[in-house]
Amino acid sequence: MSRRIPLKIFGALVALWLVAPTLVVIPLSFTGQRSLAFPPERWSLRWYETFFSDSRWVADLLNSLQIGALVGVLATVAGTAASYALTRGRFRGRGAVGALLIAPMLVPTVVFGVGVYALFLQLRLVGTFTGFLIAHTVLALPFVIIPVSSVLSRFDTTLERAAAICGASRGRAFFSVTLPVIAPGLLSGFMFAFVTSFDEVVVSMFISSPYLETLPVRMYSSIQRDVDPTIAAAATLIICFTSALIAIALLAQSRRRRVS
Repeated sequence: MSRRIPLKIFGALVALWLVAPTLVVIPLSFTGQRSLAFPPERWSLRWYETFFSDSRWVADLLNSLQIGALVGVLATVAGTAASYALTRGRFRGRGAVGALLIAPMLVPTVVFGVGVYALFLQLRLVGTFTGFLIAHTVLALPFVIIPVSSVLSRFDTTLERAAAICGASRGRAFFSVTLPVIAPGLLSGFMFAFVTSFDEVVVSMFISSPYLETLPVRMYSSIQRDVDPTIAAAATLIICFTSALIAIALLAQSRRRRVS
């Protein structure tokens, strides 16, 4: 028992270090001052009012939400299909294909951004909604493939064979037997894909334009031009939104485990 106390203290210190930026950003968003001074001397909601009254901030927030939601769907569908092929398929070069699909997670984001920018210039996709969808989906694919492949690798294939014996086609067996079992992995993959897209800033800076940019790009540009607590309000909204999504996903998974 005495050996666990130092480990618990170390874990608590690491957790505190990880959440420390959040504990600073959220109070800064409620400051009544015109600068990012911590701790705030006065409290106010003026920076949230500034955020929601500025059409540019709101437009970029909506862009991030729309792109993130579509990327979550596209990456989940494509990542699930890729995971199914990698775990069930028996084809030459399967390891190389898996490594290629995971590569966006390993390649430095700046390097990936330069490559995407050069390619999108040729395809005229820089500053387009389609370009954001393609780039963010590629970045989000590994975060879907990993959890879904993990679930599929533990899946009991005898359930699919039993469904086939009962007359179900391969497609019907997948949707009626396999899909409900791997649903927690799909939900986790969707959440990671959405958050990856919603928080992405480096690649988005390469492919954004004055007519289309995401909220993280606006935040980065804002802190370079005029540093005011509006950026803290935007950061707090991102923290609260992503935390709420993760909490909903965890709650759904826990309820599913209790039911099963």
